[in-house]
Amino acid sequence: MTEQNEYEIVVGLEVHAQLLTKSKLFCGDSIAYGAAPNTHVSPITLGHPGTLPKMNSKAIEFAIKMGLACHSAIEMQNYFARKNYFYPDLPKGYQVSQHTTPICVGGFIAVKTDSSHEEKKIRLNRIHLEEDAGKSLHDIDEENTCIDYNRAGTPLIEIVTEPDIRSSEEAFVYLTKIRQLVRYLEICDGNMEEGSLRCDANISVRKKGDPKLGTRVEVKNLNSTRNVKSAIDVEATRLINMLESGEVIKQQTRSFDANSGTSVAIRDKEDADDYRYFAEPDLTPFHLKDEFIDQIKKRIPSLPEERIKKYIAELNLSEYDATVLTEEKAFSDYFEILISYLIFLSDGERQGVSIPPSPPRGEGQGVSIPPSPPRGEGQGVRYKAAANWMLGPVKAWLNENNQQIEMFPVSPQQMAEVIKLVDTGAISFSAASTKLFSSLVKNPTKHPEEIAKEENLLQQSDLSAIGTIIDTVLEKLADKVVEYKKGKKGLLALFIGEVMKQSKGKADPKITNELLVEKLKSV
Repeated sequence: MTEQNEYEIVVGLEVHAQLLTKSKLFCGDSIAYGAAPNTHVSPITLGHPGTLPKMNSKAIEFAIKMGLACHSAIEMQNYFARKNYFYPDLPKGYQVSQHTTPICVGGFIAVKTDSSHEEKKIRLNRIHLEEDAGKSLHDIDEENTCIDYNRAGTPLIEIVTEPDIRSSEEAFVYLTKIRQLVRYLEICDGNMEEGSLRCDANISVRKKGDPKLGTRVEVKNLNSTRNVKSAIDVEATRLINMLESGEVIKQQTRSFDANSGTSVAIRDKEDADDYRYFAEPDLTPFHLKDEFIDQIKKRIPSLPEERIKKYIAELNLSEYDATVLTEEKAFSDYFEILISYLIFLSDGERQGVSIPPSPPRGEGQGVSIPPSPPRGEGQGVRYKAAANWMLGPVKAWLNENNQQIEMFPVSPQQMAEVIKLVDTGAISFSAASTKLFSSLVKNPTKHPEEIAKEENLLQQSDLSAIGTIIDTVLEKLADKVVEYKKGKKGLLALFIGEVMKQSKGKADPKITNELLVEKLKSV
């Protein structure tokens, strides 16, 4: 029997992202999640005779934002079409979509997997606008399916790839980047569990080297990145086994059961002709202008790729640190504000520049991120130290408390003050990252130095006081001093450790080291 590694997996993904508008695509009904069933509906949502839709312009803006971020061409002349099919949760009996004229054409998403160190561009076929369907609920009534139309009419963008994905790992990374991108752009919350981001996977297999695509199956409504990865692996194995057994693969729509790790057929897959597309007669075409596109471009924030390059090139951070720091926009925003305060603390205070106030806690949107310092300036700023604090104590607190950075009680300005205390030797990193950090989280309005004084955490930097302790230690360890003078220079660590012990950890390690070396020369 032919081995599975003689086959190639070919995958294309269709990602549906619910847009963060306040109202639906063609009416004023709310799209807020979690309302009682069928309370966010109106005659327009329900498709009553005589009702007319009205376009939501914010949805157009969000779609263009995504297209620009994905390097797509923006279609200036647009119209909607009716996609005709019957399904219980589709109240009008058709879906209004842009399938025939997508607002964004082409583009790509660059991915890099753990197993491949080379970046690969997953090409996009299109990004188009459409309205969502309602929701069928099968677990409320034992005998009947219940329908909730609250979601019907919610604005979506559908992001469709070319069949460029060759493994479940690539699909996982691609979907993760899509989720990150819509969250950075603040056009979708990316919550797959609540259904605001959903994925359909078109999967086929073929012998390696065969240019012809195999018959595909579509696995619908995958609600997590992990399920997308699992469904591709399961379905690819099933298709290969079918080919090896001489079975004919039918073009189907299937559903994936994550609990059992199996898929089941829902229906034979339709083609575009089955939907009888025609222009939506109740909506006029809309035409975009260059000025409108330019305004949207200006509102696009610095995206992950740009930030990663900046952190590596300008802040001298590792690729790993830069990548983790940019995983979530709000986390990266906090880091950028933190380093701006470090610049003020290292250079601004010396030059008499006033430190701007921290943005209100929990208000991630609309925060103005200061530009990076020009090369050569802000040399005293500890960017690596800031990254270590973000990826160490701060991230640990967020994980332990199951919180996002928006709920972290300590402001970037306060964190900058902590880093300054450590950088100047006023307090050790050990004391700062445990005792001071813990107290600051509980009392975020207090100044870090005030807490350090109250808890007796400040290091001793008085030369005479440290010198006295050193004299006592060298006298106590006189035999070790003789060995040091004979060439056992490694004993310096012993002396430093003893000084730190005598000072109860409060002696400044740098000053202690320098004084010890000088005193040992004269002993």
